[in-house]
Amino acid sequence: MRPENYQARAHPPSHEYELNFGPNHPGIEGNYALRVRLHGDRVVAARAEGGYLHRGFEKLMEGRLWIQNIALVPRICVPDPSPMEVCYALSVEALCGIEVPPRAQWIRVMQLEMSRIAAHLFTFGGHAATTGLYTNMFWGVADRDRVLDRFEELTGGRVYSIFNLPGGVRRDLPDGFLERLSGLLDYLESRLEDYDELFFRNRVFVRRARGVGVMSQQQALEWGVTGPNLRATGLAFDVRRDDPYLVYDQLDFDIVTEEAGDALARNLVRRGELRQSIRILRQVIERLPAIDGPVRAPIPNPLAWRVPAGETYTRIESSKGELAYYVVSTGGEKPYRVHVRGPSSMHAVQVLERLVVGSRLEDIAQIMFSLDACPPEVDR
Repeated sequence: MRPENYQARAHPPSHEYELNFGPNHPGIEGNYALRVRLHGDRVVAARAEGGYLHRGFEKLMEGRLWIQNIALVPRICVPDPSPMEVCYALSVEALCGIEVPPRAQWIRVMQLEMSRIAAHLFTFGGHAATTGLYTNMFWGVADRDRVLDRFEELTGGRVYSIFNLPGGVRRDLPDGFLERLSGLLDYLESRLEDYDELFFRNRVFVRRARGVGVMSQQQALEWGVTGPNLRATGLAFDVRRDDPYLVYDQLDFDIVTEEAGDALARNLVRRGELRQSIRILRQVIERLPAIDGPVRAPIPNPLAWRVPAGETYTRIESSKGELAYYVVSTGGEKPYRVHVRGPSSMHAVQVLERLVVGSRLEDIAQIMFSLDACPPEVDR
């Protein structure tokens, strides 16, 4: 017998059906899923489903020493981990009043822009695969590995660098590193025309991406969109320029924008940012040798470090958009509260659920990859 409070589930009409898109699906970005309701091959409703990967970072950080969290935060966004390290370090430095040596600030900028290049190459490859252009995917992964080679030389780790500490960075540059980085930039710059020919001007990709997942500037602002996804609607907002940190106010670079606000525009913005990151890194290579001095400010014993009571909100620009940490200290050896304001929390949930409605089934993967979200960050 059914209980009194039993309610029969309202089934969709016979011409509508539900489909689980992910988490084990090549067209989904990471361990993530969408439950979509379809009318034929058109999406009429969608619900994002996370929780499959690396959950509860914020609560885990509250149970660890301040210094231990340096090894935890890169896992919040695997393709672009460096901003997570730098933003957390900046938060602790703000609470403690630590002044980072100039040389360390320039090295951090170098690491951030290298990470941006690696992340964008990864995104290009994933998006290309959603339209069957697998050669571009292989190219993107292979060229990203060249960037990771330099990360391994600099930090000892290819993906999780764990290179930034409150007060600076762990070590100075290896001998000859800037020359090898310059050679890498020469190679990447020579590849841009190949990527344009294979992917960005490819008739298949352009026709598939144009007019898909369109988002107006008004919608982007209402939904909390940041980063390349916002700049693809025509708004030239970038934390590096509009609220500069480290030494970005001493660097010359352009804010890349597009107007259409669709999947094509979002990719074109990232393609332009790849060139701008190369431009920034060349300036770092040129100016860093003249900036002498230590790469770390002295800090107390990390295993018994009591950070002064207070709270801070620190933000930077990651490859995915505006990244911020809200950190509260009560004067103890561990954070009292850590909140990660990551761009993927908006892009992969509120925005994705709205943009896929009305699209065709085969465009779901395109829309998600064009938003470039990090599923672990949603599960933080």
